Amino acid sequence: MSDRFFPYRFDSRWKAMFLALRVGDNDGVTITDDGRLVATYGWVKIATSIDNIDHTQITGPHRWYTAVGLRLSFSDDGITFGTNHQRGLCIEFIEKVPRVIGFKDHSALWVSVADPDALAAAISR
Repeated sequence: MSDRFFPYRFDSRWKAMFLALRVGDNDGVTITDDGRLVATYGWVKIATSIDNIDHTQITGPHRWYTAVGLRLSFSDDGITFGTNHQRGLCIEFIEKVPRVIGFKDHSALWVSVADPDALAAAISR
């Protein structure tokens, strides 16, 4: 078995933002052979064990200003790695992952990968 990579689906209207954040085709979510989830978004990275994932939920569409970019949630301590506002996967953690932005560790991650269904299936195995 080899690592499985799930790239983001980019909305070209936000190309300048992605360039500024250094988000590109090499970014996305990887499920590694050794049972880890690694999500990259430009210079930002979150990594945790698959065993630390409580559940996932496919969501969308969202307002663009809540789903595109590197964002913190207003309602909790979740973080967004967003490249489009149409559809993505919310990944809820059992134990919070170390903060990458903001002041609190993160209890959830929302990613706008091209195939959220396949990522959810890969996580649940």
